[in-house]
Parts: sequence; structure tokens; C-alpha cells
Amino acid sequence: MTKELYVDAKRAEVNIALLEEKSLVELHKEKSNNNFSVGDIYLGRVKKVMPSLNAAFINVGHEKDAFLHYLDLGPQVRSLIKYTKQGQANNPNLAIPNFKLEKDIEKTGKITGVLSQGQNILIQVTKEPISTKGPRVTSEISFAGRYLVLVPFSNRISISQKIKSVDERNRLKRLIASIRPKNVGIIIRTVAENKLVADLDADLNDLYSKWQSVTKKLAKAKATEKIHSELDRTSAILRDILTESFNSITVNDSSVYDDCKNYLKQIAPDKVEIVKLYKGRQPIFEHFGVDKQIKNSFGKIVTIKSGVYLIIEHTEALHVIDVNSGHRVASGKNQESNAVEVNMEAAEEIARQLRLRDMGGIIVIDFIDMHEPGNRKKLYQHLKEEMSKDNAKHTILPPSKFGLVQITRQRVRPEMNVEILEKCPACGGSGEIKPSIILVDEIENNLRYLILEQNEKNLKIDVHPYIYAYVTKGIFSTRFKWARQYKAKISVVPNASYHVMEYHFFNKAGDEIKI
Repeated sequence: MTKELYVDAKRAEVNIALLEEKSLVELHKEKSNNNFSVGDIYLGRVKKVMPSLNAAFINVGHEKDAFLHYLDLGPQVRSLIKYTKQGQANNPNLAIPNFKLEKDIEKTGKITGVLSQGQNILIQVTKEPISTKGPRVTSEISFAGRYLVLVPFSNRISISQKIKSVDERNRLKRLIASIRPKNVGIIIRTVAENKLVADLDADLNDLYSKWQSVTKKLAKAKATEKIHSELDRTSAILRDILTESFNSITVNDSSVYDDCKNYLKQIAPDKVEIVKLYKGRQPIFEHFGVDKQIKNSFGKIVTIKSGVYLIIEHTEALHVIDVNSGHRVASGKNQESNAVEVNMEAAEEIARQLRLRDMGGIIVIDFIDMHEPGNRKKLYQHLKEEMSKDNAKHTILPPSKFGLVQITRQRVRPEMNVEILEKCPACGGSGEIKPSIILVDEIENNLRYLILEQNEKNLKIDVHPYIYAYVTKGIFSTRFKWARQYKAKISVVPNASYHVMEYHFFNKAGDEIKI
């Protein structure tokens, strides 16, 4: 399976699109000012202990307190609390191999026996703030690398169940046991299979250095302060999903391009050459057809090529997906056969939609009714197979008597929602029509103001392709006349995603100028 990654880096955010076999399967948006990313570690302060919930609310500097349940404390939370206190006391001999571990807490215990109000505790973000909820956190700290995951205050070595070979599992376990520091647990990831000891040792040393960095920062850290930042989203995706099937990573920003190449040199030196810098004038997503797939994949109604379509509804409690055959009718086949084909095709698109939108919680799917038990089993197996490509934890139940399939899926980030409705090109959504003949005059008026009043001498104007064609037509075009009249450098760029009457000004640094 070929995989392609496209990175659209802007000043305010980075958009990342993952394509498998030319089909968009994941879309990520990472804001530059996002202070609460999954994997970040904070020195939190217990604000309130809730015995009725067996949980605590932790102040981490967010407007909404983070939620920490007893089951997310981790068995060695007492060791973590003791270690944190010693670190803040600036103990010069603090090192985890020499640290005496405390007794594990009971799984059925109470949070009041572990935490108290006003207490400082190291926590790690497991879910970003979503809607009105604050971050979800855990005190079972872990550091994920390319091949390994490091878990402080543990001596356990775990191996991915996807590594089936008994000999390879034994080899990896012996190898890690010989190189891991004391009081440090290790989870061996699937990609570690058949890797050399040098690769695993380098990954382990990198993860251990991150923990040592956290230890050093404890002495000067204050409550609600961030102690450790997770990798940016681009590097995290490369770390988690980069495989031999990746054949290109294309970015439109030189600094992100350098970051990707440097990171790949560490985790997969043989893959460095697949990173490419896009320098075209057209937006990167538009040039590679990603924009078109985004517009076709989001919204209430999703149409599949054969005519089958899905209706996706979101409620407070769950998500509902209805499968419709549309105009797809195979002649010469009975109703049951048609239903099977439609459902199998819909199952593939549903699995893709769940990944693409990162839908979480309870999902109920209403497939077309099938009467034969064998066909329902066949659909169930096919859906499980398609969902196996999804890295998020999920559970799928067999079709019920009513033909409904229920799925629970873990979500750690806000659900991806792309607004695909376009403004009316005549009124801009206001309901009032503005004569189009004055649009170019309006652009020039704003241009004159920016140059003469705001002293902007280097401007870029993004417009609809129709307007672009009008203002750049001929040798002595409208754009040329503007540049000569106002003695400024003016460039005009077409943007097909704009409606006809839409335009935006940008300065030399690429920042939009609000008028």
C-alpha cells in the first residue's frame, strides 16, 4: 500500500493530509499556539478531589481544569509523587535507577487515599481539550519513540501482540532486558521487529534522555508549568505511521521541510530522500487534489462513486450513519445480493470516514437489511478488516436483530469538521446583492488605503481565478497600472477555493491584512 503525506504549513496552523492509494484517510490540523497536545507533561496542582467520581480536577493552566480519574493514576503513582517531591527539593543524587519504588496502589482503591487538595503532581495529557471539557490526563507517564515506549517506575517489558514470531519476541525481550535502566519499563512496538540492537539502543537512549530532562526541570518548575513538550504533529505522525510503503512526503515550508528531513535522519535514514519541498504558486492541497477530496468527503451527505451514499448525523450522545443504495441497482441480481454489495462498499467508506473525521464515542450504523445470517457475518468480518487499519482503539459489535452495527471508538483530539458550504457569490451570505461591476474598484480603493495610509509597499492579493484573469489581462494590465500608479510591488494570485467576490490582502511576511 502506497502512502503519501502532504503538509500545508501556514503561520497560524499546519494542515497534514495522509493519502493511502491516492485516497484521503486522515486530516490533521495543528495550531501553532496549541498549548495542550497529547503527550505533553505538566506539573499540575490538585484543585479539587471528587470522591463521588473517584477522580480529581487538576489545574494545568487551562481555563477548564484537567480531569484525572483514579484508574488513570497508574499503579506506581506513589513512586511518582515521591520522586516529584525529591526533584522539587533539588536532590542532587536523584536518579531513577537508584530510586526505591513504593508499593503499587490497589485497582479498587479510592483517590482520597492518594491525592489531596493543593498537592503537586506530574501529569501527561491523554486527550486534548474538547468543546467545554478540559484536557484528560494521566499520571502514568510514558515516552513514545520509533521502536519503543518508555514507562518510568516499572520493571516490566511488554511486546506488541502484532509480532507473532516466538523467536523474535524472545530475542527482543532478551535484548531490551540487557540494555534498559533499572526501574524503567519498556513497551516494544511492532516496527521493532527484526531491528538491530544499535537501532533499539539509540531509541532507548533518546527516550531516557527525555526523562532525565524532566527530572532536571523539576527543581525550578512551578505548578501548572509545562515540563515537556511532545513532538509536533508532523513528526508524531512520521514516528507512528512511517513504513516501507511511504513513497513521498511533500511540504510547502522550508523550515518544516528541514525538520522532517532531520527527524527522518534519526528514525529512518534510508527514507530521507522521500521528503520533497513544494515551491509551486498554487496552494499545495489544491495542486495535489487534496482540496477536492476534502470537499467531497465532509458534510452531512457523502457520496460514493457507484451511487451509494451515506448520511452522517451527529448528536450529543452518539453518531448515526445511514447507508443508502441511491441509484445503484445491479440488474440480474436479487435484493439480497444488491444489499450485500452496497453494504460491503459502504463499510469501506465508513471505516475511512471514521479515521478522516476522527469520530469518537458511540457510532451506530444502519446498513441495508440482509436476511441471511451468513451475509451479516460476512459484512461484520469485512468491517473489522477495514477498521484494522485504524490505529485508534475501537470495538465493533455484530449486527443486531434490527440490522444495526454499533462501534465504540476512542478519540483523543477534537473531531475534525470541515465547513464545505460556500457563500453565495452574489451576496456573500448577507442576502443583499452588491453590484459586481464595482468589485475591482473596491479592491483598488482598499489597495490605495494600504499603500498610502498604511505604508505597505509589498502586497499580495488573493482573488478568485475569474477576477485574476481580469486584472492581469494584457501587457498593460490593471495590476501593472496599480503598481505604476502607487509605486508599490503588487502581486495577484488566483485561489479557486474563494467565491467570486472574495479577496484578501497579504503583506510581505505572508500575514493577512484585515481591513
